[in-house]
Amino acid sequence: MPKLLRKRVIVLCSGGMDSVVALHDAAEVHEVVAALSFHYGSKHNNREIPFAAYHAGLLQTPHLMIPLDFMERLFESRLLNSGESIPKGHYEEETMKQTVVPFRNGIMLAVAAGLAESRHAGGVVIAAHAGDHAIYPDCREDFMGAMADAIRLGTYADVELLRPFISMTKSEIARRGDELGVDFSKTWSCYVGGETHCGECGTCVERREAFLLARLKDPTKYLSYAPLPSKPL
Repeated sequence: MPKLLRKRVIVLCSGGMDSVVALHDAAEVHEVVAALSFHYGSKHNNREIPFAAYHAGLLQTPHLMIPLDFMERLFESRLLNSGESIPKGHYEEETMKQTVVPFRNGIMLAVAAGLAESRHAGGVVIAAHAGDHAIYPDCREDFMGAMADAIRLGTYADVELLRPFISMTKSEIARRGDELGVDFSKTWSCYVGGETHCGECGTCVERREAFLLARLKDPTKYLSYAPLPSKPL
């Protein structure tokens, strides 16, 4: 694999396990000028964003939080506080489409691109991965490629959209985080957003499955340790 050129980068970091690993991974290769979180009114924003700030602090990287409250008010999604309850089941089940926030990544990447140019950064890092593709249209590589072109063409600095995990599974990301010494107990996945991971929503199922497949100890406390549902065909 060719060595990546060092850049000044902005990392989108929600506080979930993928984006936290992406933050630490980027810090190994690049100069991270900011870890960027968005509060868009999701049920779990208040649980995950403090972990983004925590890991940015470990790396002595500025943490920025940008409110996007219009999404909660105007968009339809069960993930938002304004939406109905979070469904249970496997992450790739059809029902999980109800948790998709329309064009969320497009909006966040547009903001991140403007911030990157303003901070004289040459790249934006996002932790989209192979497991997201089934239900999230704005995580798929054809979308990411188009967005990368738009960001590059729309900035004087030709800002690059970096997606280091786009062909990786979540278990591979977990292994990468383990290599980097990431404390996964200081990350948040559960869409329900309670005090403890529920263990049964799609993101909890995906998290549990990732540690199992990676053969790593899961440090997460769950309310339910019910058998994992089968992945849909």
